[in-house]
Amino acid sequence: MLLLPLLSLSALWGFALNLTVGDGQALLRTNTLYQTVGVTSTELGLQLQAERARSAVAVTTRELTKDLGAQRARTDKAVADFRRAAVEAGDAVTAELRRPLDTLDGALARLGSIRADIDAGLSSRLVGINAYNAVLDALFRFYDHMVSVPDLPLFQQATAMQAMGNAREVIAREHALISGALVDGQLTQPEAAAFTEYTATRTFLHSRGLAGLDVALRGPYEKVFDGATFRDFARMEKRIVTTGEPPPDGAAWNAAVGQVMAQLDRLGVSSSEVLSDRATGAATVILVRIGIAGVVGLIAVLASIVISVRLGRRLGAELAGLRAAAVELSEERLPALVERLRRGDDVDAAKDVKPLKVSGSAEITDVGRAFASVQCTAVRAAVGQAELRRGVSQVFLNLARRKQGLLHRQLALLDSMQRRTHDPDRLEELFRVDHLTTRMRRHAESLIVLSGSAPGRAWRKPVSVLDIVRAAVAEVEEYTRVTVESMPAGAIDGGVAADLTHLVAELVENATLYSPPDTPIHVRGDLVSNGYAIEVEDRGLGLPQAEYAAINARLARPPEFDLADSDRLGLFVVGKLAERHGIQVMLRRSPFGGTTAIVLVPRSLVSEQTALTAGDGDRDTGREAGEDTGGGAARSTASGLPSRTRKKKALAVVSGGTHAGLPTRVRQANLAPQLRADPTPEPEPEQTTERSPDEVRDLFSAFQRGTQRAREEAKEEGEA
Repeated sequence: MLLLPLLSLSALWGFALNLTVGDGQALLRTNTLYQTVGVTSTELGLQLQAERARSAVAVTTRELTKDLGAQRARTDKAVADFRRAAVEAGDAVTAELRRPLDTLDGALARLGSIRADIDAGLSSRLVGINAYNAVLDALFRFYDHMVSVPDLPLFQQATAMQAMGNAREVIAREHALISGALVDGQLTQPEAAAFTEYTATRTFLHSRGLAGLDVALRGPYEKVFDGATFRDFARMEKRIVTTGEPPPDGAAWNAAVGQVMAQLDRLGVSSSEVLSDRATGAATVILVRIGIAGVVGLIAVLASIVISVRLGRRLGAELAGLRAAAVELSEERLPALVERLRRGDDVDAAKDVKPLKVSGSAEITDVGRAFASVQCTAVRAAVGQAELRRGVSQVFLNLARRKQGLLHRQLALLDSMQRRTHDPDRLEELFRVDHLTTRMRRHAESLIVLSGSAPGRAWRKPVSVLDIVRAAVAEVEEYTRVTVESMPAGAIDGGVAADLTHLVAELVENATLYSPPDTPIHVRGDLVSNGYAIEVEDRGLGLPQAEYAAINARLARPPEFDLADSDRLGLFVVGKLAERHGIQVMLRRSPFGGTTAIVLVPRSLVSEQTALTAGDGDRDTGREAGEDTGGGAARSTASGLPSRTRKKKALAVVSGGTHAGLPTRVRQANLAPQLRADPTPEPEPEQTTERSPDEVRDLFSAFQRGTQRAREEAKEEGEA
């Protein structure tokens, strides 16, 4: 953990060392440049200035003298020496210096065309001088880029010396212009203006250079400027500016200018050598300081590394102990407490929560105390949540049991009323109430499932899968939309039959709710290698694939019941029932666009015994307070409700159906023989040899009304 700061410190030290070493190298590089391109460029400038002056005379006289040819040869030699020195400078020529060097090389390449124009008489005196001025301007721009030293005093002196060198170039331009004018004894107006500009520039550059030089370098220049030669030159220069004519004494002018340029050249060379020595000395001092600082810095870095490693080991050991305690808390102790709470065990936050055993520095101890505080808070919150869930579950259970007791009593009362009623209209109404009561009983059982308890309906012997499916369909409001297809013979363990009925009923009801009301719901089953598979398919819009995956994950591993998550309470009940018996439930998209719910009952719950037969009254009862022992069992396993076709056929016999096509509820009439319970024996009716008038009247009235309604429905279907 401490390695990264140490590496950063070392990198920072190396970066600072590189910067300071770079400054020393820059000073040494400046000295190298002076010894190579600096010396040769000075000689090149002098030769270009001399050729410019002779070329101005040649333009005026229209004669190419041997003196001009010899000067051109000396200039060519200076160019060759300069280019060779630029190659020898090597790495001292940086990328910043390379561009002005290339520009100067291009300007030197134009010397041939400048000379050709002069030889052919195509250039005037001022045009020729300006052509040479352009080459010398490129040379002086190269000088400006050479003055790049990291030492500020040296940079200031080098800049001042550069100004003195530029002033010397301006004097050479004045000399070249007047040399040509002395031949014909006149200055044109553009030439006089150019000379005036040269004079002003020279005066400015001398003032600027003197202001920047220190005492040691300024003294020699002040002596030259105060000498008689320079005063004579300045006086003649002023006269030319004033009169606009060349000096009357050409020899005096040439002598004065020559002496001034010679003095300035000597001062330039000596001053450059002084600056070079200073740069070398400064570079040496800087490198020595860098070496000392680098060694001391390296020692400091190494000492920091040693100390940091020792401190890091101690801190690492303390953090390792804290980490072990935190891992034990998060992966062992807290999960164990949460598991105990999930099982319903009593947990005392004060006794069962042990403090973290952490030792070390004050900071580590404080962190350990903070973890312990977080642990206590988390356990108290978990205990509170567990107590809240237990309270809510107990409320669910109490409400469900009370409701179930009332519902079973209501079912028993409906059985009694149906046995005593012969009016088809009343029978239809009683059947509707019976159906609503059956659905209410399923919802009450859902509350019991949410509370974590198990409903009390169960049978000792296996129950037919077909009876379970039909009983589930009977508990759905829109049972008429459900089509139960043929199923292979199979029986489910009696202890699972009630929960499986509830599970299938929830899936069927979910299919009816999320599909158009005019579409059918298909329920089919098949005996497979892993058990018995039941499919519930609707023709709705279906769901996105991601939502199917989320629902299947919740069905496979039902989470703790959350009161705020009640949008899909039926699927939560399905998941809990499936988890209780190891049943697999999965939703997927139907080929018809809707949803198919697949229920796979494991092989261990599929019984090979024969299903319950008539007369087997061994239903397991009494597991819930107030559970009905009569009609409730019959309804839970009724062999289905009639379809619309069955209703119409039932109208042929009045005693077998109602006016709406619903069957008259006969206790355990359609129940599988295995599920029938022994009813309480009723007293045998008195045997009569003939019906009373009232009974005959009721019978024929019912028959007449049933026949009339059957004809009306048949007529309506024919017209449709």
